[in-house]
Amino acid sequence: MSDTAPLPIPAPRAPLAAPAEAPAPADASAPGRRRLGARDLTLMVAAAVLLVAALVAAAWAGVAFSGGTPVGGGSIGGRAGDSGAAGPVDGAVLAGDGDPSRDQDATGVAGGVVPDGTSAFDVDVPGLAGLDPRLLDALQRAATDASSDGVDVVVNSGWRSAAHQEQLLRDAVAQYGSAREAARWVATPATSAHVSGDAVDIGSWDATDWFSRNGASYDLCQVYENETWHYELRDGASRNGCPPMYRDPTEDPRMRA
Repeated sequence: MSDTAPLPIPAPRAPLAAPAEAPAPADASAPGRRRLGARDLTLMVAAAVLLVAALVAAAWAGVAFSGGTPVGGGSIGGRAGDSGAAGPVDGAVLAGDGDPSRDQDATGVAGGVVPDGTSAFDVDVPGLAGLDPRLLDALQRAATDASSDGVDVVVNSGWRSAAHQEQLLRDAVAQYGSAREAARWVATPATSAHVSGDAVDIGSWDATDWFSRNGASYDLCQVYENETWHYELRDGASRNGCPPMYRDPTEDPRMRA
């Protein structure tokens, strides 16, 4: 027997714990957890752009129509827009600003259709507001004096947009059967004195009769024999009288420009 104590037997070590497993990556195919790709982002941006464009278009529509419906059409020969003319459009240009180019694409009242019963002083109507300031002034002075003679002056047409004039020309071709015959009554947008704001059509027979006798005193002259309602400003007419009239617009050199 040995005189030395036996060495203690070491206790068995506990097995090492296995390292914690990293969480499994999310399943990209799981419902509701799909990652957004480049195509998704492109579609979202496109949708946002369309939404903004729609809001802008709606805002412009509100300004242009002011909550009303534009009215088109009109009869031929003196009265433009007898059918369904609406009231004045909010936000019209200031009276007699002489800038008929402001909206040459407009139709209805905004394009020059004049509501029934419009006077020379209804300057909130674009058809009056778009006239040359000198023409509007002469018209108002004449209307004031005509009223003193018991004659009410009604304006049937004044400034017209190019779009409105083009529609009147198409209507005239349909009514008269040919462009040649229509030209005796309606000018093209490029040659019309209405589009430039230099012509006014007077309504009612008593008013046209009064203007035929007194218009020259205000430099207002009938230009065409076949259009007793159509008046334009002619400088010097108050001193020298109005120049000879053309039989119809086809004889007017301005119509051949």
